[in-house]
Amino acid sequence: MTIRGNVKDVNGEPLIGVSISVKGRSGQGTVTDIDGNFTLQCEKGNVLSFSYIGYKTTEVKVGNKSDLMITLQEDTEQLEEVIVVGYGTTTRKSAVGSVSQVKSEAITKRPVANVTQALQGAAPGVIVQQTSYNPNDNKTNFNIRGISTLNDNSPLIVIDGIVSDGGSFNKLNPNDIENISVLKDAGTAAIYGSRSANGVIVVTTKSGKKNEKPTVRLNGSVGWQNPDILFSPVAGYQNATLTNLANTNVGNDPKFTPEQIRDLAAHQSEESWFYDQIMRTALQQNYNLSVSGGSANTTYMVSMGYFDQESNYVGNKNFGVERYNFRTNINTEVGRFKLNAILAYTRNNSISTTGSSLEIDAERVPTYYYYKMKSADGRYLLNDILSEFNPLGALEAGGFNKYRNNYLNANVSAEMKIIDGLSLKGVLGADVINDTRFTRNNAVEYYASEDATTPRPVNLANNKTSNWNSDAYLINTQLLLNYNKTFGKHTVNGLFGVTNESYTYTANEIEKKYVDPDLGIGTDTTTGEAGNITGKTSVDDTNRTSLTSLLGRVGYSYADKYYGEFSFRYDGSSKFHKDYRWGFFPSVSLGWRLSEENFMSFYKEKVGDLKLRTSFGILGSQAIGTYDRFTTYTVYDNNYAYGNSVVSGTGFALGLNDLTWEKTKTFNIGVDASFFNNQLNLTFDYFYKRTTDILMKPIVPTVFGTDMPMDNIGEMQNQGWEIGINYNIRTGQVQHGFSLNLSDSYNKVLKFPGHEQITKVDELERIIREGVPLNSYYGYKTDGYFQSYEEIEASAIPVGGKVQPGDVKFVDRNNDGVIDSKDRFILGNAFPRYTFGFTYNLSWKGLDFSMFWQGVGKRDMMLRGELIEPFHENYSYNIFKHQLDFWTPTNTDATWPRLAAPGSDSNKNNYKTGSDMQILDGKYMRLKNLVIGYTLPKSWSKKVGMEKLRVYVSGENLLTFSNNSFIDPESTEFDSKMSADGANSGRSYPTLRYYGFGIDVEF
Repeated sequence: MTIRGNVKDVNGEPLIGVSISVKGRSGQGTVTDIDGNFTLQCEKGNVLSFSYIGYKTTEVKVGNKSDLMITLQEDTEQLEEVIVVGYGTTTRKSAVGSVSQVKSEAITKRPVANVTQALQGAAPGVIVQQTSYNPNDNKTNFNIRGISTLNDNSPLIVIDGIVSDGGSFNKLNPNDIENISVLKDAGTAAIYGSRSANGVIVVTTKSGKKNEKPTVRLNGSVGWQNPDILFSPVAGYQNATLTNLANTNVGNDPKFTPEQIRDLAAHQSEESWFYDQIMRTALQQNYNLSVSGGSANTTYMVSMGYFDQESNYVGNKNFGVERYNFRTNINTEVGRFKLNAILAYTRNNSISTTGSSLEIDAERVPTYYYYKMKSADGRYLLNDILSEFNPLGALEAGGFNKYRNNYLNANVSAEMKIIDGLSLKGVLGADVINDTRFTRNNAVEYYASEDATTPRPVNLANNKTSNWNSDAYLINTQLLLNYNKTFGKHTVNGLFGVTNESYTYTANEIEKKYVDPDLGIGTDTTTGEAGNITGKTSVDDTNRTSLTSLLGRVGYSYADKYYGEFSFRYDGSSKFHKDYRWGFFPSVSLGWRLSEENFMSFYKEKVGDLKLRTSFGILGSQAIGTYDRFTTYTVYDNNYAYGNSVVSGTGFALGLNDLTWEKTKTFNIGVDASFFNNQLNLTFDYFYKRTTDILMKPIVPTVFGTDMPMDNIGEMQNQGWEIGINYNIRTGQVQHGFSLNLSDSYNKVLKFPGHEQITKVDELERIIREGVPLNSYYGYKTDGYFQSYEEIEASAIPVGGKVQPGDVKFVDRNNDGVIDSKDRFILGNAFPRYTFGFTYNLSWKGLDFSMFWQGVGKRDMMLRGELIEPFHENYSYNIFKHQLDFWTPTNTDATWPRLAAPGSDSNKNNYKTGSDMQILDGKYMRLKNLVIGYTLPKSWSKKVGMEKLRVYVSGENLLTFSNNSFIDPESTEFDSKMSADGANSGRSYPTLRYYGFGIDVEF
């Protein structure tokens, strides 16, 4: 008989592509059309099964009626059921390790430049700090569960089952990602062995679906990024007045006469700050097109993407980044064989300025009306503060860096079913990366003033070009034997595999000086003198590594109640000597679903699920240089002058043969629980990690002449907890979704050569000490300000120091009557703690609303430079509005000490003695993303030939709550390793606020 029918959701909207099959009849089925209608030949008494992603499978027995009206119910539990882990998948109820999943919706709704930024606040234990908003670098710190080693703390990146280098992650088109799994404990990460100690990011890209009609999806967004400069200078006349005060406070003569100050006040409306002049609002665009579908045996997905983020610098309209993405994913089944082929290509075009210190030099110039960077006839001007160049000249005429980066990823796999439950899979993957950079530097002519007729002399050697290029190849081969079989209440699964990853990298660079200033090509001067054409090479320009591994996993579950799993990886790395090359990294995981026990039947029926799980294992790290076990020599061009000629020189770095793996013992215990019939889901984890044999260099005196070689000499521990809460509820026709994640980690150095190391950068100090978090801030504690000369006489002051009322008073820690190095304290630590993300989603009919908050509950940030010290070191000539609450005899409860000219005794006491006055409270909460959208009813969109039409507006970084309004609370001098070359002076690219709109179309 012929059965006709229609399938809708609970809101009465037709569902397209619902799979309908006749149970027990292989190959007999159909799918619904664009109106949700279907026609199927079957017999009375047959059972029809209706299945659709995101909805509960519904079965209907065929009776006498030939017309069926079917309503499918949403199945939110099913959406989270299957989770991706290392070399396979599991189910949420069966997972016994700590794994978080981030769905594509959480990634694609953010108007961000890369995937790392999209992960900020998206999952517990994932810590992302955006340390620069410059589109030409977009620097971020990326950690999973904090800091566990004094060496590299970067997570391992796996894309579609293939280990990739870290840079490939941000070359992905976020719109191509189906989901991201974050593997955080030994139970989930040990399968990746020697590189899993800092967590694993497993990315699954989108593919077509079986029995899905061809679907075309198009989305685009356009927005504007506005630089949010958080601090601002006082007016010119105020600056002059306060400059005089800072000088007279220390006995110097004033610099400005009353007439000059009155003149500045009279021309206040003509003033302009240089920082505002070099920044602009910039356009950001993002467009994506995909086609996907599938038959009963074959699926396909083809996508293309374009992303364009302009720079906020003025001067060159081409400053910024463009990214082009192309991806195909084809999967087919032929008998007992499954074949999959993925091909992806990314092209990044980037043009950036060659200038440096642009923000610094622009912000330090007062707003005096007679200061200009450019004359009316186009000449670049200097002044008594910027006496060598100005930022506008560097941006407009100083040159550029042009990057052209190519990334090709190929991933081919074939799987054969041997017997029921047993299959053999072979994988061949390749990452091919080619990066190039062409740099053009121009010597810019600057004029001393508007009246000057000739420019200052220029160094023609600054007319130069350079070309740099690199090639990298990462070849990954895998042979995997999988077994999964259920025997009644017993389920057994197993995996055994052999893999190899081989990496090759080469790079070279050549630079030419004295090139033609217009054409950038060589001249007689370029080729006429030695050293004007230079080839730049180093030991890092050639790099080859190989990693061969055996891996395995065995799992068992009984009645979906008791779970056990053992996994291991046995790695051999070319970075180590053959006698120390192999490392074994095992883990054991156990799980118990209490809600399946008979004594918990009431809980299961009335409340939800409850599962306990734990894991223990040993993870590894090989984060050292490729040739650190060898003594290496580097040739430096033009290093010495000898016989009136420049000659090369050689440096060396010592190696050590018996280097071996870092080892991290990891313990995790967790609880998964649901309430209100699975509407509220909660996950809690506690973890403890102890890393031994940390690879680092011993500390030696500088007179040694070089560094000691890497050695396995450090030890560290890291512990913390995570909580994730998801709550979904419907009130009438309104669907609400709440998601909260909160986590904390706390590290401590256990073993360090010499027991401690103090590093000083300018006035700021950091300490590595046994028993203290890595690279903690170190310095003096303040005790307010001196209020009188009598108080000064009765108090301890720094050795050799001279202070006056209004200057900083320090705590005499050992009560010896003097402030010296023995009075320093541990002042705090810059790594973020109590990181959180909160999302609220609302949908009502066609309207959708989403807001995402992200933040940090505890962090210390130490700041130096002009944002702390007015008129900083005679380098900055500004005082900013947030610095106006300074001590005076009538304002004794001030935020800042009294004004004192740079170089004075008071200035040295107040700002050149690193103290907790320079420690800021770095906690914050930020409205990271806000989206309001509307989806037209299908009856409307179909009239214009569309299956779906959604329009929306969105914003990013819209609102920030912080204790310090003058600096971005994510600002830091540290990287993901908690290491830093310098101190944080707040001189970074400004925070960007995004406002835009977009459209999603489906055909």
